[in-house]
Amino acid sequence: MSFNFNQLSFYILIIFLLAWIVQMLYHWVLFRRLAFHKKVRKENSYEPVSVIVCAKDAYEYLLDLLPIALNQDYPEYELVIVNDCSQDETEEYLKDLARNNPKINLVNLTQNLNFFHGKKFPLSMGIKSAKYDLLLLTDADCVPNTNQWIKEMVAAYEKDTEIVVGYGPYFERKGLLNKLIRFDTLYIAMQYLSLALAKKPYMGVGRNLSYRKSTFLKNKGFTSHYNIPSGDDDLFISQVANKKNTAVCIDAVNRVESEPKRTWATWIRQKRRHYSTGIKYKPQTNRILGILLGSRLAYYPTLIALFFMPQALEISLGNIYYYVILGLLALLHYITMFIIYHKSAKQLGEKHLGLAFVPFYDCFFMIFTTILGMWSTLFKPKGW
Repeated sequence: MSFNFNQLSFYILIIFLLAWIVQMLYHWVLFRRLAFHKKVRKENSYEPVSVIVCAKDAYEYLLDLLPIALNQDYPEYELVIVNDCSQDETEEYLKDLARNNPKINLVNLTQNLNFFHGKKFPLSMGIKSAKYDLLLLTDADCVPNTNQWIKEMVAAYEKDTEIVVGYGPYFERKGLLNKLIRFDTLYIAMQYLSLALAKKPYMGVGRNLSYRKSTFLKNKGFTSHYNIPSGDDDLFISQVANKKNTAVCIDAVNRVESEPKRTWATWIRQKRRHYSTGIKYKPQTNRILGILLGSRLAYYPTLIALFFMPQALEISLGNIYYYVILGLLALLHYITMFIIYHKSAKQLGEKHLGLAFVPFYDCFFMIFTTILGMWSTLFKPKGW
């Protein structure tokens, strides 16, 4: 079988093949680390833990979180709750609860001394007020679904571990937006958990994150990026994490779930803030993530061009071998994605995502990420 290539068709074919190879390498070399990760049971030393929660006008959320947080199956821990100048019933509720529960360490901020947006100031106050060196962070709108959460996160610590990154999923709700949010959360977790397993950690999520107070103080906390509203999780971890001091907690059962955004506008605003911190990652991390995004951007357009523009290759529509080879490559890519995403979702306890439609999700976020990333870089979100 011989093909008569012209220059344009040759470039299209080369770009497609390179993108296909890069995609396959990322899935089978990087993402397989999470997809096929085998959990190793370790002896737990039950080191005392300070669980830190920042709350601002979060009364209704705390009603769900605190009963579970205060009844964890763990021998010694405190619950440091930072009331960040709440205007609702949060302060009264927390003061009343603290009177009757010695586990609660209440930090009540009554004056708005937070000159920057975001939770870095209240979180710093909570960390400085913590009694114990081992810290476990979550958000006020999060809910652990079992009483084993603290045990599971602490069990990931080893001798040299200073940081443990976990997964922070969202509750399953009806609608396309909810599926997109949960798929996006899964995909981001596949990146940062797989890279952490590959000894290249670069971020965590504040909904489920642990590190040592001594590590926080040694690295001067959030000083290097205090003027950026977000980044209390990803930018801080990017700054202090390395191949020796970071471990992961992957658990499909003991999950810390939070309420997802209910409207497109609020979700997009949230994503803009997250994308705006990406430029602050280490150059090596940005290269890895950039090549991954670039291969996605190249793969789908060139695949479509090769399928529907065979004339550019001067190939007859009746040449069945051309379509068979192209179809097999596309099918292999789809099967690879389905296996890796399905196994990763199973590892993290994600269900009902409709992963048979993973190419749709992939195409959507390929376009969405590119547009929103450029938009966030050129036009910083309000409050920056």
